[in-house]
Amino acid sequence: MSKTKTLIYCSLFTALIAAGAFIKIPVPVVPFTLQYLFTMLAGLLLGSKRGTISVVAYMLLGLAGLPIFSEGGGLWYVFKPSFGYIIGFCLGTYVTGRIAEHLKKKTIFRYLLANLAGLMIVYACGMIYYYVICNYVINTPIGIWPLILYCFLLAVPGDIALSILGAIIARRVRPVVIQYLSDSNTTLLHTEETAK
Repeated sequence: MSKTKTLIYCSLFTALIAAGAFIKIPVPVVPFTLQYLFTMLAGLLLGSKRGTISVVAYMLLGLAGLPIFSEGGGLWYVFKPSFGYIIGFCLGTYVTGRIAEHLKKKTIFRYLLANLAGLMIVYACGMIYYYVICNYVINTPIGIWPLILYCFLLAVPGDIALSILGAIIARRVRPVVIQYLSDSNTTLLHTEETAK
C-alpha cells in the first residue's frame, strides 16, 4: 500500500510541476512561474528521494517529447540555455528534501532555510549551464554581468517569495502527507515527524 501511495504522490507532483511551468505570475520586468514552488514542495513534503523522483520523471517525460516544458519538449531542449534550471530543480529538490528530513524542529524559518539552500543550487546550475550553452554551443555570447542581472538579480525576488510560501505550506501540510505515506510499520519519515 505504501508503494501505491508513493507512486500516487510522485505522479501528482510530476503533474503539478508540469502545470506550474505554464502558470505565470505577471510581475514587472521578469514574470515567474509556479514551477519552482512545486519542485520545492516535492522535496519538503515527499522527502529527498521521492521528491527527486518526481522532478526527474518530469524532466525525462519532457525530454521524451511531451510538451510539458515551458517551451515544448524533446531532446533538443538540452540545447536551450534555460535547461540548466530544470537540472537544478532535480538537485535543488534533493537538497531541500534532505535538509528538511534532518531538521530537529520543523519550523517555518527552518523550512525556509532548506528552501533557500535548494534555490541556490537551482540558480548555480541554471546560470552555469546558461553561460556555457550561450557562449560555447549556440554562439550567442553573454557576459557575466548581464548573466547575473537577468538570470539572478531580476529573477530571484519572486523565487524567494515562493520559498516563503512553500515553507508556510510545508509547516501545515507535511505532517498530513507523512501520515498518508506511512504504513503501519514505522518508516524513517514517520519517525522524524512523530519524534518532534
